[in-house]
Amino acid sequence: MDSFIRKKIQSTGREDAFYVLDLATVTRLWKIWKSAMPRVNPFYAVKCNPDPQLLSMLAALGAGFDVASKAELEAVTQLGVAPRNIIFANPCKLPSHITEAAKAGVVYTTFDSEGELYKLKKYHPQAEVLLRFRSDDTGARCPLGVKYGAEWDECYHLLEVAKTLGIKVAGVAFHVGSGASDVNAFAEGIKAARKLFDMAESLGLPRMTMLDIGGGFVSDGGAGVKFAAAAYEIGNALEEHFPLETMADVRIIGEPGRFFAEEAFSLAALVFGCRVRRREEGNKTVVEYWINDGIYGSMNCLLYDHATLSLHPSIIFGPTCDGLDTVLSDVWLPRLQCGDWLVFPRMGAYTKSAGSSFNGFAVPDATFYVHCGAAPEM
Repeated sequence: MDSFIRKKIQSTGREDAFYVLDLATVTRLWKIWKSAMPRVNPFYAVKCNPDPQLLSMLAALGAGFDVASKAELEAVTQLGVAPRNIIFANPCKLPSHITEAAKAGVVYTTFDSEGELYKLKKYHPQAEVLLRFRSDDTGARCPLGVKYGAEWDECYHLLEVAKTLGIKVAGVAFHVGSGASDVNAFAEGIKAARKLFDMAESLGLPRMTMLDIGGGFVSDGGAGVKFAAAAYEIGNALEEHFPLETMADVRIIGEPGRFFAEEAFSLAALVFGCRVRRREEGNKTVVEYWINDGIYGSMNCLLYDHATLSLHPSIIFGPTCDGLDTVLSDVWLPRLQCGDWLVFPRMGAYTKSAGSSFNGFAVPDATFYVHCGAAPEM
């Protein structure tokens, strides 16, 4: 990877920041997922990183997709992904987005409120819904329960409303939070999901056949619970609450985003300014650097995704005129010169998908694709 980046810089003379996606990493992570959790079908969360080549490769490998908007839906359907392999996993959707899903033949979607059921009845009566209930990992990098997920005491009523409206309840869904920290959170969610299956049956609803265990998965080396540990707990919980002997007809899906995207991407940024200053506190000298991507671009993940960047133990600023645009503080680096480049690994999750063009500095729009090393056997 480093060799490719170095050659790309030398051969093009470019000064714009750029990404590199290692496709071999994607195939390796796919194999790890399928080996560790064979019962759980990965539906990639497009919001994490909608890079077209990443989506295309995951589709070719057999992934499903979790979309949350009309634009994400179009990005996936253009790849020829079958509607049954797409879930509109946004519990509160715009009416026009619902009608687009209906036109595309996408029936699976989530809900967590009575109002959403009435919208679906009006705009997509053929929808097959999953009740999203709240099941939090309070230590997750990005908790989601404050916004989405029905409280437990609301679930019975919501199932009753769905029955009254004649909307098919296909199953249930939960999401412990992005970047999970507690393996037990997945097991607790699966346990609660089984109770909702039984609750629906007691209401006389048709047997539910879908369980969505959400996201929160991190590949090894990332900040969060170890994937192998999460997969082990999930496997045990599924065996206890959704055993194959009696629940083999239940389709189980997950919504990994950062698991596939984070590790696969690296970001190369140009150092275009430097300054040496002496700080009064501690009477130490600090070298300050400016790079051509920052908080308003790819580094937005430092604010919104609570990311940390792996660098040697010096301040690094982004290119905008805002003092907030400080990428790293108090880190140790070798002495750099203007024209040097810094490479930031694990920059695929919630980076360019959430950046802006503030101050006229656009998010890097160039991505180069490599395949580092032999792909594992599938």
